[in-house]
Amino acid sequence: MPTVEVADLKDDDFLLDVREDDEWRAGHAEGALHIPLSEFVARYGEFTEAAPQDGRVHVICRSGGRSAQVAMYLVQQGIDAVNVDGGMKVWAAEGRPVVDAKGEPGVVL
Repeated sequence: MPTVEVADLKDDDFLLDVREDDEWRAGHAEGALHIPLSEFVARYGEFTEAAPQDGRVHVICRSGGRSAQVAMYLVQQGIDAVNVDGGMKVWAAEGRPVVDAKGEPGVVL
């Protein structure tokens, strides 16, 4: 499974967050696309509309398990996708901004 470290992500990289709604509301990376793993196949069209056509998709969850599943699925669909190693836990630990549903400082559940 292709992976990338949080430290290697740039501010303009496309980020897909596959955590559940309560996790997202508590805290997420600003600008990420949110489609929960449990809804991903049903909302695949929403993903393809938002994803960069020729760019890489960085998939993130809390710690890397769910995002690895989605990244693997996307790779099988011919999409350049990578799993963000350590997920939002590492994102927050490295001081990357986390916002809640209201745009205020958030927390990672």
